[in-house]
Amino acid sequence: MTELLIKLFVKDNKNTQNPTVRGKYGTFSSIVGISVNIILAGIKFLAGILSGSVAIIADAVNNFSDAGSSAVSFISFKIASKPADRDHPFGHARIEYVASLIVSFIILTVGIDLLKESGLGIFGLGEEQALTITYLTFIILGISIALKLWLGLFYRSIAKRIDSSVIKASSADCFSDCISTSAVIVSSVIIKFTNVQIVDSIVGLAVSVLILIAGIKILNETKNSILGEAPVEQTVKSIEAIAAKYDSIVGIHDMMVHNYGPNHYIASFHAEVNGAEDIYELHDAIDNAEQEIFTELGIVCTIHLDPIAVNDEQTNALKCLAIEAARSVEDSITIHDFRAVIGNTHTNLIFDIVLPFESKLTEKEAVEAISNAVSEMRKDIKCVIKVDRG
Repeated sequence: MTELLIKLFVKDNKNTQNPTVRGKYGTFSSIVGISVNIILAGIKFLAGILSGSVAIIADAVNNFSDAGSSAVSFISFKIASKPADRDHPFGHARIEYVASLIVSFIILTVGIDLLKESGLGIFGLGEEQALTITYLTFIILGISIALKLWLGLFYRSIAKRIDSSVIKASSADCFSDCISTSAVIVSSVIIKFTNVQIVDSIVGLAVSVLILIAGIKILNETKNSILGEAPVEQTVKSIEAIAAKYDSIVGIHDMMVHNYGPNHYIASFHAEVNGAEDIYELHDAIDNAEQEIFTELGIVCTIHLDPIAVNDEQTNALKCLAIEAARSVEDSITIHDFRAVIGNTHTNLIFDIVLPFESKLTEKEAVEAISNAVSEMRKDIKCVIKVDRG
């Protein structure tokens, strides 16, 4: 059914890299979400009023909040599809992360309110009301689970197609709701056949915890996207593979990949090249590499040239010495951008090190330790070291 709806309402649906098509997917999924959640909220609220169940009414309120979340998604996709402008030269795609943040806050608010109300019921501080569970209640809840399960699968399919964090969040929330409503059904069965009224509040409490867990998970994932995450390993490997095709590039380092929203990536790295080669030929090779990265991966990339001495035996020997010194301090430390300034009385080794984030050494400690290790090998060598974290 999802495939049929996509074919009917999303034109050129295979071209998911196109911002316009992506916006249509987002708008369509938001409208479906608003419609389904309003229907669910309405029938659950009716069942809750007729039965007097706090858990069912809370589940209905949760669906109203989901409709609000879908409305937030709708607005975010409208903004995200806007082209870049002078104030936002990288486009507006990151608005999706803001929308995911808002969705998480809505979910957490609902969870906290339900937690409070259920807690009052358990301790006998809430309004006492006899529950009337009928077979109509079970039918309504059963239909709502089926609809919510379909909506979750629908959202998941759309999220995979367009790599949307906000739709992925909505999908996770749908599956959480299915568990919540199932718990409400179980409590309704127990109440109907045992008349133990407090079960309603206990299940309401359990549902609130599930809602809070879902909200915290979405909040954490969105927080990571906003703060900035390390690039996906496959993206790094793909860039490295393209760079490796060019004989002029003998090594790369200091790679950075910035995420400006789904399918909006900007990257940069340093390419080590033979300083003895023609600068125009090297520049041409770098231009070709940048273009290929954009064509193959859709990533706008800027490559900085680092000329190094490639075939100089003395320089290579000194570089091996620096590598050995770095590894003696910590095996995971690597070096790059190596240069040697050889003088009559002493030699300066100028290079960068990559100090892993997991290292227990401070940057100052690492520099001092490597410098001392080099001095122990050769007294006439001094080091000028810059530290990168990686």
